[in-house]
Amino acid sequence: MSISTEGIDRQLNVLLAALLAIVPVVAASLIGSAVTVPQIPGWYAGLVKPSFNPPNWLFAPVWTTLFAFMALAVFRILRLPNDRPGRSQALLAYHVQLALNTLWSCAFFGLGSPAGGLAVIMLLLAAMIWTMRRFAGLGDRLSVVLFVPYLAWVSFATLLNTSIWWLNR
Repeated sequence: MSISTEGIDRQLNVLLAALLAIVPVVAASLIGSAVTVPQIPGWYAGLVKPSFNPPNWLFAPVWTTLFAFMALAVFRILRLPNDRPGRSQALLAYHVQLALNTLWSCAFFGLGSPAGGLAVIMLLLAAMIWTMRRFAGLGDRLSVVLFVPYLAWVSFATLLNTSIWWLNR
């Protein structure tokens, strides 16, 4: 039985794309959790929150799902040819929004600053829309669709962040 080098190359490319999609998302998730979890029982518990604030247990499964969707979306973009026009801009937009996602946790929870979190989350929303537009420009509709629940959740989180800032100023 003969194994073609083309088949091996294709499998390695899929594995590399999967790693490049998953590792940054896991890193963002771990950093976010590291700065968030210690603040929940003390600082966050002491904040006045709006009536529509979800229960704390809901955040982990929602974020796990959203991070999985993000990883799948960028995996699809990573599988496009390297020389595909717009691919590098799409990857840049994606990584900027992922960095801002992590920065939000650091600002809101790590620094205990709803105002700082609000500034970052506004930039995050813009970066998410930029990412979705870049993905759409590559013709990958599924990657865009995978970002829709994330955009909806971060829009809700923006309202929540704004309300917490307002109630605790």
